[in-house]
Parts: sequence; C-alpha cells; structure tokens
Amino acid sequence: MGARGFGIAAVLPRAVIEAAAAAAEQRGYRTFWVNDTPEGDGLVALAYAAGVTQHIGLGVGVLPLSRRTPQQIIEHVRTLGLPLERLRLGIGSGSARSVELVRKGLTELRTALPAELVVAALGPRMCRLAGEAADAVLLNWLTPAHARQSMQWVHEAAAAAGRPAPLGYAYVRVALGPEGQARLAREAATYEAIPSYAAHFARMGVRAIETAVAGETAEAVQRGLAEWDEILDEVVVRAIPATNEIDAVLAVLEAAAPAPKLTA
Repeated sequence: MGARGFGIAAVLPRAVIEAAAAAAEQRGYRTFWVNDTPEGDGLVALAYAAGVTQHIGLGVGVLPLSRRTPQQIIEHVRTLGLPLERLRLGIGSGSARSVELVRKGLTELRTALPAELVVAALGPRMCRLAGEAADAVLLNWLTPAHARQSMQWVHEAAAAAGRPAPLGYAYVRVALGPEGQARLAREAATYEAIPSYAAHFARMGVRAIETAVAGETAEAVQRGLAEWDEILDEVVVRAIPATNEIDAVLAVLEAAAPAPKLTA
C-alpha cells in the first residue's frame, strides 16, 4: 500500500475540519487536504487544521489563479501563519485555462514561499508544465490507467528539463454506503457538465463516477483503493461522506485509512 492523504471540502464547519485533520494525523495519513472554493477558503481551513496537528502535511487543492493572484496568495499564507514546511500549495489555472498563467504563478510563488508547489493537471500540457517547473502534480477525476499515462507525461517533461521528477498525487473520490454513493453520483454529474472536465472524461473514455471508489464496507473501499497502489507517490482520499456531519466524515476516513506501519 502506498502513502495516503485525506481530503475534504473547505466549506465544512471549522469543528469538522479540525476533527478530521486530527483524526487523519492519528490514523497515519501522510497529508490532509481541503478544496478551495468561493464558498470555502482553503487556506483558512488549513489554518484550522494546522492548529490541531503537529506533523501531517497540509494541502490545498487548488487555488485558481484566475481568481487569486500570486501576491494575494502569498499575503494570505503569511497572514494566516501557515507552517511552510508542511504546506502543499496547490494552484491551477481556473477559468482562464492557461498554462502560461500557471507557469508565471509558479515563478512568483517560488520566490516568496518556501513551500511545496503543486500544479493541478488534467491534460498533457499541464502535466508537462508540472514536470518542467513544479514540486508535485495533483491529478483529479481519473482512472489508475490514465494516472500512469499522466505521470509519464510529467516524467518525460522533467527529464527533458534536466530536473528530478515531481511527486505525483491524485484525488480519488471515496464514498461509503448508499447515501454516500448517491452523493457521489450527484457530484460526478456536476463535474461532467463542466466543459474542461467533460473533455477530460471524453479523452479517457469513461464516465466521471467510474474514476471513484465506492463500497458498502471498509473492505470494499480498500479493494478499490488497492488498484492505485504503486502508481503514485500518494493517493489523496477525497471523501464524499453521506452527510457533512463529523461522524459521516470519520466513517470514510476510517474505511480508507492506510495500514498501520509495522514496528520491530
């Protein structure tokens, strides 16, 4: 089993974010991630998580540069006092869908923030940019087979640029039980209606829901996640809980938890 992270939406209540972050650290997840949306500030959510954890990596997936400038991101990170040694700062083009916007953003952020810079990538051009200039790539809504192809694009670009290959992460949506699976189906339909994601699913030849892991039991969830082993440096379990209550979030966290490390 490879390393796993755990991710939720930044729009969730502070108490849920804090409880999930603390539980993720205790259960052996390597990173804790939040989605940044207009309704939920990802960096503020990470500040909540930082206050209740000590060592787990803190990721935001992702800050759209069409909505936030690099300077605004830099100032926000500094104001919140986020621990840079633990920060995985995910950025994407957003509605601009511009590789050059992300390239420029990487340059500006790197001069000011000694954090891990992560590029969100769907297609080959953004994967290659991640290979050329980022510390890591964050893939999303894709199959294990397409993750292998995406990482090949990343590695080829890194080799051509004469630099080490970036780390590879992927959001894998995980739902537990019928209510969670129904919620997953609604979220999948929402993404299929977004043109850039519709093109992404068409390129892979799959429906959005086929990229997720869903099951009635923890055993079923673990079997689904096992298909991702050895493909990436880390799989981020992007929880789709039955409700936004902490018990439902923790149920997914427990079902998808990494195996405990063996000690001598």
